[in-house]
Amino acid sequence: MDQIVLAAVNAKYIHSNLAVYSLKAYAGKAGQPVHIREYTINQPMGEILKDLYKSRPGLLCFSCYIWNKSLLEELTGEIRKLLPDIWIWIGGPEVTYCAREYLEAHPAVDGIMKGEGEETFLELVTCYRQGKDQNQLLQIPGLAVRRGNTVCETQEQKLLDMDSIPFPYGCLEDFSNRIIYYESSRGCPFSCSYCLSSIEKKIRFRSLELVKQEIQFFIDRKVPQVKFVDRTFNCNRKRALEIWEFLAKQDRGITNFHFEIVAELLEDEEIACMHSMRPGLIQLEIGVQSANPRTLQEICRNMNFPKLKICVEKIRQGRNIHQHLDLIAGLPFENYESFSRSFDAVYGMRPQQLQLGFLKILKGSRMETMAGKYGCVYMDREPYEVLKTRWLSYEEILSLKQVESMVEIYYNSGQFLRTLSLLEHLFPSFFAFYEALGDFYERKGYSQISHSRLRRYEILREFVVEWTKALQKEERERLLENLTEAMTVDLYSRENLKSRPAWMKCQEQWQKDIRDYIRREKLPKTVHIEVLSEETLLFDYTRRDPLTNNGTCRQISNLTM
Repeated sequence: MDQIVLAAVNAKYIHSNLAVYSLKAYAGKAGQPVHIREYTINQPMGEILKDLYKSRPGLLCFSCYIWNKSLLEELTGEIRKLLPDIWIWIGGPEVTYCAREYLEAHPAVDGIMKGEGEETFLELVTCYRQGKDQNQLLQIPGLAVRRGNTVCETQEQKLLDMDSIPFPYGCLEDFSNRIIYYESSRGCPFSCSYCLSSIEKKIRFRSLELVKQEIQFFIDRKVPQVKFVDRTFNCNRKRALEIWEFLAKQDRGITNFHFEIVAELLEDEEIACMHSMRPGLIQLEIGVQSANPRTLQEICRNMNFPKLKICVEKIRQGRNIHQHLDLIAGLPFENYESFSRSFDAVYGMRPQQLQLGFLKILKGSRMETMAGKYGCVYMDREPYEVLKTRWLSYEEILSLKQVESMVEIYYNSGQFLRTLSLLEHLFPSFFAFYEALGDFYERKGYSQISHSRLRRYEILREFVVEWTKALQKEERERLLENLTEAMTVDLYSRENLKSRPAWMKCQEQWQKDIRDYIRREKLPKTVHIEVLSEETLLFDYTRRDPLTNNGTCRQISNLTM
């Protein structure tokens, strides 16, 4: 029972845990063998417990995050009952900044590894192998240790040279159909008060030579997606550009790379490089958070919003880069009206995804110390999400939750492009449209039900039928006819339907002409042709847009001879 086990409980199966693989690689470099066990929060706890018990660990270490903290609290207690003599340790952001309090509240856990873990973990493993000497343990930096009825905290661990951390992915057999996370830097130059990354100001980079070698490893092995976890990938412009140029040159048409960037730091040289890339080679996550200058100032989010907007538009014009923009509701000095303006500003940039998140009061963040001043009432347990603030009531938070749900279903899915383009301009603002749609879902009781994709179209149609009752008959009929055609295009853009919904226009009179056209043009039978009131469209599913996953759609003018 002397196996050393690093255990990760991920949010989803497709995720992997970079931390445990990095710790294993660092310990392995020093000749210390370590075993990894990975699970998901969706697995029954009993199943995880059984697997850990059968692995017979002597030293068991968990990586703790906001999504698995509650499960780990229960799991460690049950493991302690079964294996009372093992060492149980926890590390990660959820315990680093409250180590003493955590150990006092959870007697099943022997200690906490605080902050950066590679060197701390190696020294802990060495101590374990040498007999779990308590005095030796207290000489290891970066620990909070239970000692009888007290908790002792050691000095901070020194930060590592990034090149000293071995590449954690020597073998990719365990990562089939999973996202791979990669780290080329640590630290962040910004001081955003809601974020733990702002605590470590010193930025450390992995050497470009190593980064290029490791990127090549992923490309050569045709890894589907690699997510860089660097907090601000382009904080060093020259370095970021060199990596992007390397990706463009070495691209083999398969691997997608994800980067979290600060858009307003981009210059024309980087954007020109992006425009030269294969569509889908990279995707960008851009944290806007708010367009309210007073809010941005208060959260120490130094941002040139006009320049950010210009850069996002320049990237969008290339039509080859997936952009994911973030907003946070619940920030100081952002009331309901202000947030709606922030929403409209970001929505108007037309990213492929707009994530509407809610402020979380993370332990150790500056926001936690300011929560009282801001009147933040938030959940006692993770995810510590804000329930109300001085500027935003709980009722308003609930309304924003409805907007978030509608955006996720109708905008972020990419399945309603033409329909949304038709409808959103009928309302005073983009936000007003999603607010009204969310209210409709709530009134009809649709919010608590899981719906098929076709049902989502039917509900949207119901919403428009109800909303247009006040319009003149002729105007209403014209709008509903346009809606029918827009929804038809959106549905067939994604797939060739086996059966047509009842609300679609009948195409029977065109079937012979369509068959003749497909035969004459020697097209595959998988294409679909739709005759609309003012255009005829051909949908080809053999070629899909890498940004939306929709089939290509083009207008044809010679359906009949």
